[in-house]
Amino acid sequence: MSKDRPQELRDIVERIGQRPANPITRARQMVEQEVPVARRGPGWDRHWRELEAYLEVGVVWRDPAKTTCVDPAGPEGETPPDKKRADPKTSP
Repeated sequence: MSKDRPQELRDIVERIGQRPANPITRARQMVEQEVPVARRGPGWDRHWRELEAYLEVGVVWRDPAKTTCVDPAGPEGETPPDKKRADPKTSP
């Protein structure tokens, strides 16, 4: 990069080149530029961290109407095992 540009501009260009790999993190950064801190609810950070974590662990999304796996990275025809979760209304 040329040294004739102001330092502020060089900093901006450098930040753009260091984009996070996680698209949810990039979306969060864009949304946080538009939504002031005062308008963010109490679960704001947790919501974004959960979405980021889903992508990082490779969650497989399934279409309940289909019997095949809808994850493009997964093998066709293979369905992921169902994970049983406790129902908070009926669990002790």
